[in-house]
Amino acid sequence: MAAENSKGADPGGRFDFRECRKIIMATGKKARNLSVLAELISQASTNSIYHHTYEYFFKGHVVEYTNDFAQWVGATLEARVLSENLSNIDPFRHVASIDTLREELLGSISRYIKRFGDPGNVLPGEEFHFEESITVVFPAGFRASNLAEFLMAIRSVDQRSIYYHFYEGRSRVQGGVDDFSKWVEDTLGNRELAMDFRSIDPFMHTIEGIRSHIAGYTEKALQEEIEVG
Repeated sequence: MAAENSKGADPGGRFDFRECRKIIMATGKKARNLSVLAELISQASTNSIYHHTYEYFFKGHVVEYTNDFAQWVGATLEARVLSENLSNIDPFRHVASIDTLREELLGSISRYIKRFGDPGNVLPGEEFHFEESITVVFPAGFRASNLAEFLMAIRSVDQRSIYYHFYEGRSRVQGGVDDFSKWVEDTLGNRELAMDFRSIDPFMHTIEGIRSHIAGYTEKALQEEIEVG
């Protein structure tokens, strides 16, 4: 979870880019099969569930999966049906309660075990290790007061800033929207561009892909401003 509940917009209406670092902590708990995985998910702290789901894309994992549980099930257990089911779980639909996300994860695993059984134990060293994290947030060194400045910044900021505002923003901002689109709509009054940003599927792109889409939509909006002006 975040050590600082920071938003992108400052009191002057500028967008203050921030980025984050993750301090990862081992819990000492590990699962060697699906049954143990389910048991430990039921016992895990909300911080641990958040880390293995919401923070998945911070780690630069492949887009094929959307959380650590799905990746371990698919890549290690080779239980493709379950990995797809777990990947279809959208954590941002559960921003109000990590426990409802926990229940959905457990439901998918339970249904799979009832239908297909437990694939059995993995080899030593291939267990799923439960972790927790602390998020440290700090200024990224970029600010924007208009679309031109925003475009320059979005092209230059570290990936950790894109992640923080586009992914983690959804767990901070009311309505589950990202920091970028909220600022564009609320401060600049450009709802069309905000909706363009919100149309970017967070599960279908790498962070660089998301940067490219945001920059492309912003450049188009700037061009339209020039033509109208």
